[in-house]
Amino acid sequence: MNDHNSLPSANATESARLIWAQWQSGQVLRGLPESCRPVSAAQGYAAQAQLPAVSGRQVVGWKIAATSTNGQAHINVSGPMAGRLLSGQVFESGAIVPSAGNRMRVAEPEFAFVMARDLPPQADPYTQQQVMAAVASLHPALEVPDSRMDPFTAAGEAQLLADNACARHFVLGPAAPGVWRELDLSTYPVQAQVQHGKQLKFNRDGTGGNVLGDPRIALTWLANQLSALGITLQKGHVVTTGTCMVPLELQPGDSASADFGDLGSVHMIFSEM
Repeated sequence: MNDHNSLPSANATESARLIWAQWQSGQVLRGLPESCRPVSAAQGYAAQAQLPAVSGRQVVGWKIAATSTNGQAHINVSGPMAGRLLSGQVFESGAIVPSAGNRMRVAEPEFAFVMARDLPPQADPYTQQQVMAAVASLHPALEVPDSRMDPFTAAGEAQLLADNACARHFVLGPAAPGVWRELDLSTYPVQAQVQHGKQLKFNRDGTGGNVLGDPRIALTWLANQLSALGITLQKGHVVTTGTCMVPLELQPGDSASADFGDLGSVHMIFSEM
């Protein structure tokens, strides 16, 4: 790891240790120290790769950040970013998701896929057909992202990748009926709402087309990004593909739900402080 694109492993580990400590304390960083600050995407991914060992958590899947041009503009990055979903941070539909320390305070309705078999690194890019053939199921999901960078909009791609592409909490809904394979996910509509108690705060809607044009395109991007990094997308891992609408603003005590019509729904409560 000593080419110009990679952080020396000790520096990558130090970066991950610092970020994980901030996650545990609820504190934020203006920026990583220069001694361990990644300055390229490759260095950011190298630092992120140390998070499982530093945290003692298992990788249970992946998230894709910035899959819309609006999302990319919001955090000032040029394209999508992959982050690891870690054990202890994934919930089932209906769960109370912690709000303490969360500064972004949004929920993102997403199409998530669970893999039926491994997609190991290979020389040629995976085709969408190959990737979809390796999928076991589609699930409605809600991602609750956050960042330890302050302000996260100015941290830049390399540091946001080290910060696990803003992965925080994730809510996985039940598997959709198999009919999803026959649907055009690029035009598929999703409705969401946020309530406080029984009071409706707002509704919002979106489509699969907001996710790199189609959630299946996003999943294929992720498989090929991991392949380029020498990482296997593993059987049983979940991949959440990015928000299909403007993120849902939350306050502690709010509940958020996303209705994927025939594909099911997913619900969460953002905890009181």
